[in-house]
Amino acid sequence: MVRIGIIEDTLLHGGTQMWSVEAARFFSRHGAEVTVITPEGGWVAEQFAGGSVGVQSYDYEGVASGKESVSEAWTAGLARCDVVLCTVHPPRGSFHAATYARGCIERAGLPTLLIPKTGTIVPSYRREFYRPNKEISPCVIATTAFTRDYLIEHYGIPQGEVALIYQGIDLSRFVPGPRTGDRVLQRAGPMLGCIGSFERRKGQAILLQALARIRVDLPGVQLLLIGDGPDESILREAVKEQDLADSVTLVPFTEHPERILSRLDILVLPSLYKEGLPNVILEAMATGVPVVSSRLAGIPEAVSDGETGVLVPPGDVRALSEAIVSLWSDPGRYARLRENAIARVVEKFDRRRRLEDYLRFIEGLM
Repeated sequence: MVRIGIIEDTLLHGGTQMWSVEAARFFSRHGAEVTVITPEGGWVAEQFAGGSVGVQSYDYEGVASGKESVSEAWTAGLARCDVVLCTVHPPRGSFHAATYARGCIERAGLPTLLIPKTGTIVPSYRREFYRPNKEISPCVIATTAFTRDYLIEHYGIPQGEVALIYQGIDLSRFVPGPRTGDRVLQRAGPMLGCIGSFERRKGQAILLQALARIRVDLPGVQLLLIGDGPDESILREAVKEQDLADSVTLVPFTEHPERILSRLDILVLPSLYKEGLPNVILEAMATGVPVVSSRLAGIPEAVSDGETGVLVPPGDVRALSEAIVSLWSDPGRYARLRENAIARVVEKFDRRRRLEDYLRFIEGLM
């Protein structure tokens, strides 16, 4: 029986954390012994209370300050793993999860293999975040082709040491809703949705500027901003300043995005930087909600402009507003993109099949 670990050094919840939770449960159902190493009190740790997946929790602040008891906790968790997947998150001061895990493995002389996993590229990140030690860490997993190519070209990681495995989504959970082109003709404006953490890189402020332009052509347009995060108060103030209160509703983070997607006509992802291939794009495509997104990172691997969605330059308010108005005003195009998007997700991004790929890959390392 293979013993698999997953490191999620964050208290937050998002697409990556949801994948880690689903992956841990999938591996466990398929006979693996699974240990999740994650901060105590965080969203990920809460998902496994009383379940079959083991949790090695630790003090989130203590690990970054070098607290000895935290090192002992990590070492104990890593000792229960043959292979551990480590999500590459931003460093916290001098602490980074991948290099910290490497240190624990080296000091204890563990046989554990450490496999960093990433879909997001940040040019300031050090190479060792992705390749902590070649003997301990024989490869890195990229969750988009964009990420894979960047790691090879800019970090000099040999092509044979970078595996591409998409994360995918649960197609039994995200299913097409009963939308038709007639619905477009019957309404004065679309219900737009933007799902993601409230922070600058996600571009919600750009979307609010675009919304002011969209309302000129589509006065009935509505926007749901779904999520939470550090910029929530800034976004609320922007809604007031731009007199958009009658068109914008902020909705708290939900663990059931399918309920939100069933209400949307168009999903908008106006990200500015630091993206991989957000799960919410795949979820919208699977449910038949056309996507208008920034042309960024791995997003074009799912959203082909004019075929399975619409892509615009990051930060371009005019292009974003025109793309939304144009899509809503053309029922035939709307219907075509919807059907193409559903087919693309079924073909490439079925999470069950992708998790089988992960399991085979991990077993192959052994």
